[in-house]
Amino acid sequence: MSQSSFIKDIAKFALENDQEQLLRVLEELIEHSRKSNKVNFAIQLQSILKESIRNEKTSALTKVGSVAHATFLEDRDMSEFILEKLTSDYRFRDLICSERVVQELTYFIQEHRSIETLQRMELPIANKVIFHGPSGCGKTLASYVLAGELQKLMYVVNLGAIVSSKLGETSKNLAKVFRRAATEKSVIFLDEFDSLGKVRDYSQDHGEMKRVVNTILQLFDFMPQDCIVIAATNQVEMIDDALLRRFDVNIKFELPSTGQIVDLITLTLRNDTFRFDQSISLPEVIHDCEGLSYYSIQKTLITAIKRSVFDATAKGIVSSGEIDTGTWKELVLLERKALGKSMPTKSRNKVVPSVKRKLPADTPARTHATGKKASTKISSARKTPKKK
Repeated sequence: MSQSSFIKDIAKFALENDQEQLLRVLEELIEHSRKSNKVNFAIQLQSILKESIRNEKTSALTKVGSVAHATFLEDRDMSEFILEKLTSDYRFRDLICSERVVQELTYFIQEHRSIETLQRMELPIANKVIFHGPSGCGKTLASYVLAGELQKLMYVVNLGAIVSSKLGETSKNLAKVFRRAATEKSVIFLDEFDSLGKVRDYSQDHGEMKRVVNTILQLFDFMPQDCIVIAATNQVEMIDDALLRRFDVNIKFELPSTGQIVDLITLTLRNDTFRFDQSISLPEVIHDCEGLSYYSIQKTLITAIKRSVFDATAKGIVSSGEIDTGTWKELVLLERKALGKSMPTKSRNKVVPSVKRKLPADTPARTHATGKKASTKISSARKTPKKK
């Protein structure tokens, strides 16, 4: 049965309000998706189905004090603190970082893929990881890659809302999130983990902060080994030392090197749709990108692509695929100015890699992250990554 046939049946039974048949077709579609290697779609669909069934069970009148009523109240409260509940399509091929970071992430994933073997040997499983470093250097993307590689559901937690909750309730709200994620063997992503340090602002003493730290320490200690928590921060120095010591893996992300800038360009243009014109030497623009984050570099490049398309269309040129390198250089300089960054110093002996190689779609991150002088002449077209 094709996917289009499933969609037709789903529409038919939904419009006829035939819930029994609708659930049957949805379960068949989930199974069909699994067999078709559309695992992420199957997980998402199954999650939606479970959530709907749970909501239906608690939507009717329930007795105050009953388990159903308590579940209903907890679900209602949780919606305030969970920004997203999702599965990730990101893989190592989408991540550019240093070889050291790739190695740490690879070992972490291997542990969870070999969890039964390690448990038989009575070895502990690393399941708490903290990412720290400058903004825009891949911490959030790395968390999506971990969730995607392990095919786990991920909760993106609004830590700011938890910390901003009523005095004395921060610990209770954190416990709710951890308890829910643990039941689903999922990943908890705590962005801006340094927000916990702001609890100090609520009181002149550190009583509330100490309670929060103690709660997290306890939650970490009693977390199931098949549940993962990822914390990310730009200000690791604000985090309590006792908390930092509890993380099994501590990974620092850094600004891209020249080689990694080239790899980012190659990854961004990997579908052979666009190529650079020769109006300005590309190595010069790559040099101007030094000191900027991955996010800033990719943002300016994608903006340059869009403006080049608009300019070509205005001139009556259809699908030229040429990127105006001068436009990109201008955007890079404006980004540096907006961020208050001075221009990088030029070195006579420095060799800027050219961009010429085309990377296959399944190239792992370690290939992008070697930091070696890559032969990189960016003239042929490459693909902009699919928007997630």
